[in-house]
Amino acid sequence: MNWLKHAFAIDSPDQIEPNDTQRALVEKVCAEVVRRRLTTPALLMLEMSRPLNYVSAQFLHFLKPIATVIADTSEYEHLTLFLEQRGSIDYVCRRLEALQAERGVKERVITNKVVTEGAGLQSREPHAKD
Repeated sequence: MNWLKHAFAIDSPDQIEPNDTQRALVEKVCAEVVRRRLTTPALLMLEMSRPLNYVSAQFLHFLKPIATVIADTSEYEHLTLFLEQRGSIDYVCRRLEALQAERGVKERVITNKVVTEGAGLQSREPHAKD
């Protein structure tokens, strides 16, 4: 009866670690989502679909003949295999949040630089002579 002890065991979501190909694909997708400023809708969709994680991944397998017309077949296969794993949604959400935070820091630095340069330009304007 020892075999029955682990019959219904599932992996912890924290144990998910994508391979290099999967990591590169997730980074590519997440970077594009952040670039288009769709992080919040993407996170909302991912969080809502969490209970259907495996079913959604199977649906992506179903769409493979259509999707591979516009996407690379091997990359699509690696992505769907990654999304089948429990915890993949958590990983993608963490990457989206991290990339969004990086983008926010870069935007604040650029904004501060523009504001300080703009303030310097205003003080350099020639004064009207009386």
